[in-house]
Amino acid sequence: MSESATIREQATLGGGCFWCIEAVFDDLDGVSDVVSGYSGGHVVNPTYRQVCNETTGHAEVVQVTFDPNRISFRDVLEVFFSIHDPTTPNRQGADVGTQYRSAIFYHSDEQRRIAEEVIAELTAAKAFRNPIVTEVTAFDRFYAAEDYHQEYFANNTRQPYCQMVVAPKVAKFRKQYADRLKAGA
Repeated sequence: MSESATIREQATLGGGCFWCIEAVFDDLDGVSDVVSGYSGGHVVNPTYRQVCNETTGHAEVVQVTFDPNRISFRDVLEVFFSIHDPTTPNRQGADVGTQYRSAIFYHSDEQRRIAEEVIAELTAAKAFRNPIVTEVTAFDRFYAAEDYHQEYFANNTRQPYCQMVVAPKVAKFRKQYADRLKAGA
């Protein structure tokens, strides 16, 4: 199949700071693009400052474009649930606010069904000590974050937040999913 004929699907996911989520999905085989941005709110074209002030209703998210012939939406969610805490409402570690909520903005009824199944399976397996609070909501709009947020970890590895928060998540992901990494990751 030619590159132009490759099937593409999108997943829009919020799991705390988008720098962390983007850095992981950038390394996942089958993912062709990851864009940090905002979704789930009521303000058109929000700024980072507005989102951080919690006046927009938006979550920090990544929009992941992937080839479902190489990686399934279920597999994308498996990674998603392994790299953040889906049991803490409006927080991830020291990052606190509605913009850091755990959220899946589904693009189809099939994605909604799979998201609900995965959450039910994780709950039944008692994968987490506390109940999963991940919001499963129909996708409406996505607004790309400002340019300086894109590829933030790749471009700022020496920044203290990246060293203390992002790098450990990326390292854990790379170890846990070594067989699913892109070549060179």
